[in-house]
Amino acid sequence: MLTTLGLGVLVALAASMSVVTAVFVRWAAACRSALHASIVVFLFLMMAGMLAGGLVYELRPSAESAVAGLWLASVIMAASVAVVFVAFLRAVRLAASGAAPAVYRSGGGFVASVVGLVLANEFLMGWVFGAAAGSLPRLPGAGLTAAAGFAGSVVDSSWFLFTMSAEMLLTAVFLRDRLPRPVLVILLSQSVIMLFSAPALSDPNWVSVAVYVSSAAMIGLFVYLMEHLYRQRQLSAGVSAYLVELLAVYALMMAGLFLWLYYGWAVVFAASVVLEMVIFYAAVARPDRLSGELSQPWQERPGWAVTVLSLVFVAELFMGAVLDLQFDPATYRGGFPLAPLQGPAGDLAKVALSNGFWFFAMVTASTGFLLMMGVEMGALVVFKLRESRNLENRIRLGLMLGSYGAFAVFYPSLYFALWFPHAPPPSTVPVLGWSMGVGSYPLAVGVFGAVLLTYVITGVLVVLFGRRVICSVFCTAPLMYQGTTLDRMKSFNRSSGVARKYLSSRFSAAYSVTTGMVLSTLVGTSVLSYLDTTGALHVFVQGVDPTVFLFTVSFSVMWYVLFVTIPYAGNYNCVTMGWCYTGAIAQAFQKVGTFKLKVRDRQVCRDCTTLDCAKGCPVGLVDMPGHFRSTGEFRSTKCCGVGDCVEDCPYDNLYISDIRHWVRRRLGVPETRPRRTGPARSAGPGPLPLGVAPAAVSRDAVLLPMVGELSASPLD
Repeated sequence: MLTTLGLGVLVALAASMSVVTAVFVRWAAACRSALHASIVVFLFLMMAGMLAGGLVYELRPSAESAVAGLWLASVIMAASVAVVFVAFLRAVRLAASGAAPAVYRSGGGFVASVVGLVLANEFLMGWVFGAAAGSLPRLPGAGLTAAAGFAGSVVDSSWFLFTMSAEMLLTAVFLRDRLPRPVLVILLSQSVIMLFSAPALSDPNWVSVAVYVSSAAMIGLFVYLMEHLYRQRQLSAGVSAYLVELLAVYALMMAGLFLWLYYGWAVVFAASVVLEMVIFYAAVARPDRLSGELSQPWQERPGWAVTVLSLVFVAELFMGAVLDLQFDPATYRGGFPLAPLQGPAGDLAKVALSNGFWFFAMVTASTGFLLMMGVEMGALVVFKLRESRNLENRIRLGLMLGSYGAFAVFYPSLYFALWFPHAPPPSTVPVLGWSMGVGSYPLAVGVFGAVLLTYVITGVLVVLFGRRVICSVFCTAPLMYQGTTLDRMKSFNRSSGVARKYLSSRFSAAYSVTTGMVLSTLVGTSVLSYLDTTGALHVFVQGVDPTVFLFTVSFSVMWYVLFVTIPYAGNYNCVTMGWCYTGAIAQAFQKVGTFKLKVRDRQVCRDCTTLDCAKGCPVGLVDMPGHFRSTGEFRSTKCCGVGDCVEDCPYDNLYISDIRHWVRRRLGVPETRPRRTGPARSAGPGPLPLGVAPAAVSRDAVLLPMVGELSASPLD
């Protein structure tokens, strides 16, 4: 058994090797000649030789194995000297020829050598130190599966993960002067996330702390990346590629963490750690690539934007599952509805599809996921709230944050369980989620009254204040859509071929078909649900009530699929496309309501050339300027009262009119002017990178004629 002194020696050696490795990587990033590069490779090989020799001894401790280890280390070191010698001869030959030395650039072979040697050294150190400390077996078992499991246990060990985290942190600090600030923040965040890897220690307290801290760090990183995209429309090509690679690794890492917590499988998490090391060291070995030429604005790259959103969401999905296992292990540990994969290929495919569907739906409806998404997307909303200069919009954003906390987290997770401890879970009640549909509930006549009251309250509020009560405050969707970065994605409403079909207040054929299909499905499933509860029928879909299945498909699966495809489907697509039945019902009430947009001076709109109100609309109501010019007001059942048009009007000429203004008019009191708390916010792009001409990133100049064309003919 290793003594305390021996353990201290191993820890000191690991710390020293972390510093040495970080220094070597810094030298690799600063290489200015092939000779310098060969010296770096030589140093890494020297370290590998020492670790390989130590491993030979540790496998079978004896005097003979010690001698064999020394011989192996000597052979590796001798071979490494040959690398330097060959590079030295080439340098001498070049100097003798009198030719001017070419500018040295690190090639792919050198970078691959550095990355491979760092990985090899870390793996050898984790193996040797783990075996010496007694936390790892000396040799893997027989067979490929046993070897893969052993490799995963080495990578997931504290000797590997903690040392790797220290090396990443020191490397980023050593290269801080050569890295752009955003890249430095990303690299430092990676080291923190690596440090708090749950598999590093088997202690349950460590696992809980590591899950929470690493999740918080990853959420913070995602918020930082999103806000950076909002502030900086262009990234360097190297950073753009690095973000995609990193997000892919984090998606795999969170999946691996879930599999480790749920099934005890460590290999996937270990693979993600190795991949993260590869992209990290491949990037820092050539830091100049992270500061290179700027790429095309991301708002003109829908494929890249969809990739980023999809990878972030996959990481969030598994992060939500991991948090659920920590928050409520009694419910989720062993509780995910995952049927065994067996039988013929056709049956196996059906089971796999069903497992994926219900895992997806169960996680996205869970407290852990909704809380995590609320923190992440809520932070972006807070950033937008701080920028907002319209008092009414600031109040609405604040109410929206409070509503999400109440209706997505507190009510379903805490209030319901506290007051109805013996009732079935809300997801199994055929009322489409208690507050969002029509249906029935056996042995509970009061549910009908609750549903009716819900619609009465919803209808009254929509009539008085517009559908913004639902689609911009109470619903969970606006929190996701209205943060700074996601709000900026409304430009895809005008650039995407699919989203353009839903522009303006007109009801296109596609919109009418979608809404009709959604409402007819709602009515049909509600009838089936009622007949089921009376005993007339026994119809279930995937083992659940038809209305529960419809609710699950609509809000736990389909909504998120359309969310990550915003660059193609457009922002706020639940409204623009008309597939949300709750929004469609609110839309019907808005037809008889008092909500509308009004201007103070029509002439101001006639003289306006910016059309910022139309460009700022997140649901693509680009024909509103034509209405303002002709009638001085705009009324559309598609309008969900976000208020960006009011915020973006450079002349402060636009305001939202509802029951408050209607009452004033009936009483003969002049309508009050909504107070603006600061200067108008421009709907244009954010700050441009230094040295980039505005023309390089301004797509609105191309889109403006299209907006003007759609705005030319106002609707009655």
